Amino acid sequence: MATLNLYLAPEEAVFGPNAYPQYQRNYGTAYTVTGLAYDSAGSGEVAFWKFTPFGYGSGPIVCDVIWYADTSTTSTHGVTWQLAVAAITPGVDTQNAETKAFAAAQQASTDLGSADPQKLIKTTVTISNLDNIAAGDEVWLRVTRLVSDAADDLTGDAILTSLRLSYSDT
Repeated sequence: MATLNLYLAPEEAVFGPNAYPQYQRNYGTAYTVTGLAYDSAGSGEVAFWKFTPFGYGSGPIVCDVIWYADTSTTSTHGVTWQLAVAAITPGVDTQNAETKAFAAAQQASTDLGSADPQKLIKTTVTISNLDNIAAGDEVWLRVTRLVSDAADDLTGDAILTSLRLSYSDT
């Protein structure tokens, strides 16, 4: 049994027609940090990634959302991330790719934990509503900052720098 990993970068995200995070390049002193700036206002911004879970066996997909607060220094403020997947088996499923629905979303929250601005935070979301996912499927992942959740009380942007998916091959 092995754990397989996928890395999804903000540059790979696609967006719907409205309520989407802004792509940012922040020039640090030694390198450029890229990310998606999810705002605290509105109904929650959404980005989508497409991937194939090569070698997927069974069980949940664990997603580490790597992010930082753009400006906040209040350690008790947090962000809630909500994730959902939609899976289609090419050549087998008869579902229309343009009307496929997402499985029920799952979410997790993490506080900043310190007053250090722009410190990387990891929020782990376990996705067990997998829409009958199988190895080789075409899978869409929806990532939302759930600002309506009581645990999401960070004002300002949460900058998503990457997604790290892991799953079992058995």
